[in-house]
Amino acid sequence: MADNESTSGFGWFLAGLGVGALVGVLYAPKSGKETREDIVSGALEAREKATVLAQRGAEAASQYVEQGKQVASQYVDQSKQVAGEYVDKGREYYERGRSQWTEYVEKGKNLVNEQQEKVSAAIDAGKDAYVNTTTQG
Repeated sequence: MADNESTSGFGWFLAGLGVGALVGVLYAPKSGKETREDIVSGALEAREKATVLAQRGAEAASQYVEQGKQVASQYVDQSKQVAGEYVDKGREYYERGRSQWTEYVEKGKNLVNEQQEKVSAAIDAGKDAYVNTTTQG
């Protein structure tokens, strides 16, 4: 039933279109030649307007491309700067860690040397005590 209604609605549309075209031709104040000339003139004007609009669009697109390039260049420069700052901070942390590590290694060596000296002194004291007690006895 819905198909019947849409088909009959389309039929009425076509009938109205035909009647409208017939009435337009009958009551047209210009001859067919004048009407064709007007149509050609309108088409040429539309083509000229389309050409102008296309040129404007191309110019606008070109401007947008240039703006995009500038913005992208700015972002690249900022990114390089930020990356450089992070590299510098990384180097600073590396050097600080390296110097602390060297400092801790030196402290460890000194501690080992001190302990070695204490052990050597204790051994020497033990030897002296042994010699004193064995020679006295």
